Amino acid sequence: VQLQASGGGLVQAGGSLRLSCTASGRIFSISFMGWYRQAPGKQRELVAGITSGGSTNYADSVKGRGDISRDNAKNTVYLQMNSLKPEDTAVYYCNANLIPYSATYSNNYWGQGTQVTVSS
Repeated sequence: VQLQASGGGLVQAGGSLRLSCTASGRIFSISFMGWYRQAPGKQRELVAGITSGGSTNYADSVKGRGDISRDNAKNTVYLQMNSLKPEDTAVYYCNANLIPYSATYSNNYWGQGTQVTVSS
């Protein structure tokens, strides 16, 4: 099982970007998918998450600016970020809690991280 993230880059403050992450491999089910970020010198924090049923949660810092969605048929999660601020600069990691066909229990998987840099 692999998580492949894409969509990061350099953007000016006030701009937008869309991150994508696809889980591949022999996957039985995915319960939770989400995005975390880690800025230099800071702990990794949850940005937004979404369950298989579509329930979402957001960090207070991105409420009203972020929109997480997922395509269950494609095992893909998206994060649309608008009105970006310099403090959004971080490496963004996708995360999925899933059950592969090779297991009978769920486990946490991480993508490789994608850099988002917001210039002022």
